Amino acid sequence: MKAAEIVGLLAEPERLKVLSALALGARTPAAVVAATGLGAREVGRALQKLQAGGLVDGALAVRVEVIKEAAIAAAPPGGADPDVADEVVGRFVRDGRLLSMPAQDAKRRQVLEFLVQSFEPGRRFPEREVDAVLRAWTEGGGIDHVAVRRYLVDHGLLAREGGDYWRIGGWVDVRA
Repeated sequence: MKAAEIVGLLAEPERLKVLSALALGARTPAAVVAATGLGAREVGRALQKLQAGGLVDGALAVRVEVIKEAAIAAAPPGGADPDVADEVVGRFVRDGRLLSMPAQDAKRRQVLEFLVQSFEPGRRFPEREVDAVLRAWTEGGGIDHVAVRRYLVDHGLLAREGGDYWRIGGWVDVRA
């Protein structure tokens, strides 16, 4: 399955909710209904589409290997050049401190992807904990930790709801 097909399957919020519920352990349609708040008909239609698309098997388990294979296939040939990324990050981060933020968006993104590695995927962080991590990065530098936090959210690397943050972006080694 191609990455574009997976994105298409998950473009509908109901299907994304159903897949999320399954990934978090729901194993029956009733459990998915309870976890998502969707109606039984919506869940049934979403399950049919996800199964037909190959993302969910007959036992209602997410076929993670299909998603991994599509992510690997969609990656640029050879991946990002680590020497270039290291060089860019090295210009703006020294001795564990963020000195400034690049003005160019592509370079800023590389620095932000480096910084977001400080946050464990799948875990929610209260704002004070995010601030503490970012303060450590920005201490003595030319940028405020609040601005960095805002950049991380704006660039789709952290999400925020009700004072909690969680990592939603940045590179993850899918081959591991």
